This record gives sequence, C-alpha cells and structure tokens, in this order.
Amino acid sequence: MKPYKFIISGGGTGGHIYPAVAIANELKSRYPGAEFLFVGANDRMEMDKVPQSGYAIKGLWISGIQRSFSLKNLIFPLKLILSLWESRKIIRSFQPDLAIGTGGYASGPLLKVASNKGIPCLIQEQNSYAGITNKWLSAKVKKICVAYDGMELYFPSEKIRLTGNPVRQDLLDVSNKREESISFFKLDSQKKTLLVLGGSLGARRINILINSSLDFFSKLGLQIIWQCGSYYFESYKEKEFGNVHVHAFLNRMDLAYAASDFIISRAGALSVSELCLVGKPIIFIPSPNVSEDHQTKNAKSISAKGAAILIAEKDLDTQFEDEFYRLFNSEDIQLQLSKNCKSLGKPDATQEIVAEIEKLLKEEKD
Repeated sequence: MKPYKFIISGGGTGGHIYPAVAIANELKSRYPGAEFLFVGANDRMEMDKVPQSGYAIKGLWISGIQRSFSLKNLIFPLKLILSLWESRKIIRSFQPDLAIGTGGYASGPLLKVASNKGIPCLIQEQNSYAGITNKWLSAKVKKICVAYDGMELYFPSEKIRLTGNPVRQDLLDVSNKREESISFFKLDSQKKTLLVLGGSLGARRINILINSSLDFFSKLGLQIIWQCGSYYFESYKEKEFGNVHVHAFLNRMDLAYAASDFIISRAGALSVSELCLVGKPIIFIPSPNVSEDHQTKNAKSISAKGAAILIAEKDLDTQFEDEFYRLFNSEDIQLQLSKNCKSLGKPDATQEIVAEIEKLLKEEKD
C-alpha cells in the first residue's frame, strides 16, 4: 500500500500552529512512511515555526478581514480568489489522502478546495467560540474536533467530537518536577510562588497590574516568576530583584508550572488546555482585544465549573487584590479550584484527534 499523504493547515498564532504540528507528529509516529505538507499564510509565524519542527510548508497570499474599517479589506476578495487558485495547484500536485485544518487564514481556502474535491477533511477548533474560518468550512468537512461542550451552536452536531486541544506532553507529569523547577528558577523552596503569564509577546494590562502589585505580593511573602513578554521586557527587567524573577519568554513551561502555587494568565485556548492539565489555582484575566471576545468565553467556560477565578480587565483595580487575598488565605478554595480544574484536563487529546483521522481513512478504504 502506498504511504499516506497528509496536507495540514493552521497558523497565524501559536494557538493554531502547535495543534497542527502535534497532530502531524502523532500521525508520523503511527505512519512512519507518510508524507506531510503544511500550507500557511505568507509572512506569518508558521512559515518559520513549521520548518523548525521538521515539516515542509508552502505559503498563500492570504490574511483576515480587519474588524475596523481598513483599506486592507478592499483587497481581501482578490487575496481569497488567488489563494483558492493556489490551493488547487498545491492539492493537484501533492494529491493528499486527507486534509487537516486547525484554524488561521490559510486553512480556509485550502480546506475549502480539498472538501470540494472530495478529499476527506477534519478541522480542529481550539476555542469555546468558533472562528470564522472553521464556521465557513464546517458544512463540507467530515469531522470537527472541539475542546468545549456546546459547540453545536456553531457546527453540525453529528460531525462534532469532543477531544480537547493537543498539549505538550512534557506537561503531563509536572508534579514530579518540583525540585528541578526550584533549582532551575533559583527559587526559595520555603516560599509560595506566583507564575504570571501574558503570552509570548506579553500583555500590557497584566504587566501594569503586576508592577503596581509588587508591594502587595511582597507583604504576602510571595516569590514571582513573571513572564512579561518580549515587547515589554526592556520596561520591566529592572524589577528583577530578590523574589521577583522577570523573563521575556519561558522556554521551560513544564518547570514554570511545576514551581507555581498560583497562576495569573490570559485565556487563550491552548493556555487554558495546558492549565487544566496542570491543575493549579488560576486567575484568568482574558484579553478583551481578540475576535469575538473569545478569551472571555474560554475563561467563563472554566470558571462556571468552579475551576478558576475570572477577573475582567475593567475590574482589576477594584477586584484583584481582594480576590487574590481570598484565594491566598484559603487552602480550601485552592484545593477545590485545583481539583475542578484538573478534572477538565484532556491529556489524550492528540491521540483522540488522530483516532478520528484514522476512522476517516478507513471509511475511504471501505
């Protein structure tokens, strides 16, 4: 039997790229002879990140529609038409057995062409609010893997499979890495640790909050691992002193999670999935500046189950210190949040998604 050929598209952000690569890696482990081709958007981060992961990628001239008025929107129809044309050429040349989309601009035209040609397609939606691209594709694809309940609001229910989001496998046993993490970050093993995450680029409002709360945290005896982001590192690196450890980026997220007793984080889809696996007390501060306010929806889906605390940016000045103090002083609240959060984790998400892909391959053979 000839080796399978998989064409995969997902990009624009790490939240789309990482699941795509994780699915490819799992497929590669099951089908060592398989061929893979990624398709991304020119000038987006997938054009660098995917080759770094060992896979070939082709780029399309495609971008999203701007939410506010922009002249860029005027050329969107041209970009879409040309991307559909280029996708046809790529698919005709590569002849894939199956197409996989994890969201992002390029997955729209690629999977639209693939599904129209009768190639079985699977899409994976990371968020609790479906993106425009995946909603557009849902009518023609065969399977839709999701991470949250209630996604039949956006997709045909008979196509939905609740699998969770692919996560890094090194996060599955962080409870065994406490000593290593204390040494790695040069922490005091007798003190509680707060981990602050604003995303790889950083979150301005979270950084302002942490900077203004340093005395408050110091009075509680906390030490801080503060990922302020590459955009903000120059502004906050001087705050590195004693119990405050400032980082532009954290390369060992497994050790950061292992060291932490409390976590403050944005609520991007992959962050939420990782944090549910880790199961530490979390305060989500979702970004209000993302499409359809999907981070707030992600955070609400977790906090509604008693698995995290949610504070909107607009309420930080009035609510943050009281909420954090209440959490810090109640072991019962900490244990309950951790237990509920851990119960929502889906450590086998990647394997379950690939199992759905295997079913589609079998259906095609039959």
